[in-house]
Order: sequence, then C-alpha cells, then structure tokens
Amino acid sequence: MFIDQVKIYVKAGDGGNGMATFRREKYVPQGGPSGGDGGRGGNIVFRVSSNVNTLLDLRYRKHHRADNGENGGSSNKQGRTGQDRVILVPPGTIVYDDDTDQPLADLTELEQEVVIAKGGRGGRGNARFATSTQQAPTFAEQGEPGEERYLRLELKLLADVGLVGFPNAGKSTLLARISAARPKIADYPFTTLTPNLGVVQVDERSFVMADIPGLIEGAHLGHGLGHEFLRHIERTRVILHVVDASGLDGRDPLADFQAINHELAQYAPELAERPQIVALNKMDLPDAKERAAALVTALEASGQQVFCISAVTGQGVQEMLRATAAQLMSAPLPEAIEIPEPVAEEKSNLRIKLEDGVFIVQGHQVERRVAMTNLDNEEALFRLQQALRRFGVFAALKEAGVQAGDTVRIRDLEFDFVPDPWERESENC
Repeated sequence: MFIDQVKIYVKAGDGGNGMATFRREKYVPQGGPSGGDGGRGGNIVFRVSSNVNTLLDLRYRKHHRADNGENGGSSNKQGRTGQDRVILVPPGTIVYDDDTDQPLADLTELEQEVVIAKGGRGGRGNARFATSTQQAPTFAEQGEPGEERYLRLELKLLADVGLVGFPNAGKSTLLARISAARPKIADYPFTTLTPNLGVVQVDERSFVMADIPGLIEGAHLGHGLGHEFLRHIERTRVILHVVDASGLDGRDPLADFQAINHELAQYAPELAERPQIVALNKMDLPDAKERAAALVTALEASGQQVFCISAVTGQGVQEMLRATAAQLMSAPLPEAIEIPEPVAEEKSNLRIKLEDGVFIVQGHQVERRVAMTNLDNEEALFRLQQALRRFGVFAALKEAGVQAGDTVRIRDLEFDFVPDPWERESENC
C-alpha cells in the first residue's frame, strides 16, 4: 500500500535518576557522598533510508519511545545513556508538529538525520552537591523528562519529471515503455491508484519520472484522486503533460489540456510557471492522426513545446525524452520547505493562570526544576523552595493575587500557598 500521510506520537527517553549514597569503606569512617549521575535519555531520530518507499510501517505503529537513561550508581558510577529510537522514512518526508502545524524537518537527502525530540538530562548524584558547608547532602536529582510530541508526516515524492493528464491518457503505458517501472495498465479510467516512480535513461543522462494518478476537473477541491496526490507534483522540476489526442472517449483534447493546467494552478500557483512539455499520445490511432495538426498549432500558439507520440509503438518517444532531458538541464531545483528556527523559551518566562480556583505556574525553568526534584526528600524540598524564590515564583504569585491557603500547582506538584517567611521578615525590618 502507498501511504503518504500519517500521524504518530513520539516520546524521548527520560534521564536517569541521580543516586544518593555514601562511601562505606571499612577504614573511611567519614567517606562522604558518592552517588553517581543518571544517564541521559535517548533521542527520537528520523533517518532517511533508500529501503523505505512509503510511510506504511508508521501507519501500523503509532507510538515510538526512546530508552530512558540508567540511574546513577554508588561509588560515583554514572548511569548508561539511553539508546536513541531511530525511525526510518523515505526521502521527501516532511515532519510537522501536529499541535502547531509547524514544519520541523524536510528530509530529502539519503542518510540525512534529524533529532525531533531530545532525551532528558540525567539527574545529578549527591556527590555533585557536596560543599564546604553541606558536606553530606542526602538528596539527588531526578532525571529530566524527555520531550514528547504528536507529529504529522507527509511524503512528497522526489522526482525530476511529473507525468500529468486525465485518466486513461496513457501515462502508465508511457512510464512502462521508457523505464523499468511496471504500473498496472488497463483500458479504463483510474487504473492507477498510487503514484509510480521510474528511472528513465536517455543517451548518457538519466532522470526520475513520477506517474501521478487521478487528475480530473476539480482535483484541487478533492474530486477524483487528484487531491490525494497533487502534492507529489510540487517537487518535480519539469511537467510532462500527456494528452489523449484520439478523443475516443468523446473528450476535447485541448479542453482537457487547459483543465489540467487550471487544476495545477489552483492547487499551487507556482506550478503554472513550471517548465512543461506536451505529449499528444495515441498517434497510432487514426482519429489522433487526423486531429494532430490542429492540436499542435493551437498548443504551440500558446507557447507550448509539443511532441506527437505513441506510448504503445514508441513513435516520437525518444525525441520527447531528449527534449525533456534538455529542459531539466536549465530547470531550477525545487525549493526546500522553510524550517523556522526553534524559538528558545525564555528561562525566566513565568506564566501564572487561574483555573477553577487553582493557581497554575508555568515556565520551562520552574517546571524542569520541579520535575527533577525528589519530593520525598526534605533537603531536596528545601532546595526547591530556595529555587522558586530565586526564580521569582512567590513574587509572581503574590502579584497574581494569591492568598494564604490557595492551591498552587506546578507540573505534578500541588500545594497550599503559605506566605514566604523571608518576605515577612523583610517587611518587619
């Protein structure tokens, strides 16, 4: 199955917890703290692979988690770093944050890698907190939680030439003749239900051609199959427009040509400026031969480069391919998706909001500190209280109108607000 859109959830590994231990050697009665640091959590990494052609595997596996870092050990032993979770994707995959619709990565080069979610930092062991005034700290840091995201992946095929045209115009037959691709071919519309890629060799040059199925009038609005696959034309450098010149289905070839170009322009205006070559197909049929002269005149009058071909017999195909290869020499490369630089959140950016009578404190620095604090340890809680005062949390809560006894929540920590004793003492002075 050809799957070119999928939504997944990713979670980077949490950092390992630091250890709080002390040296216990027989002849070292006051050995001091010896707790080691936790290991960093694994990252979520996307890698472009030539062995993957669609996003099918991700459709059936929606959740991806990296390994957590290992906890620190005694004797200052550091925990093992968590293993990265590597997700293989085909070239042409664009990764979006599903919550903000922000593009995170445009993966076009083979073996290209990008870290989409970073693993959490390992917590520090109690040996890291020993000072001249606190020589035996009994607390250690918890590991930092890894990043988590809901993602939307979209595949846009990377092809030099895009085959477009109405259903049953002969696109698949042409692709099968000029490449090793073997698309399904039959004498009825919508035989091709998925895009097909083929490598075309002409003289000393080669290029990749994509057969885009299902373009009809209204394709940009979702009619037919075109809405599902129009995105795959966006990255092509040259458009090869195949027209059924025979008119056996009762259609007007010139009207079909204009209708498809209208759909391309409606979907993406820049496609109207894309270099285009017109292939009047089915010249092996008598009706096509009779119409050819008038069609060529009308199309060339509008500035089009036209070739009369037969995908069945091969008539005129080689000349058309040489012109296509020559057009590729001067055609510009498609522009990559612009990935905005990540905006670093201000560490001191505190936000206080009131919901259902609860004061919720938000901010990267504050939430990170709470997440890495062992709330069951009295020394760790005292250190957290000092940090909250230093970060300006108590002052911000007071400015937001908090009163003694009100409920305050920071991440998973919920407590009743008590006025800062340091502020009371300063007011009495």
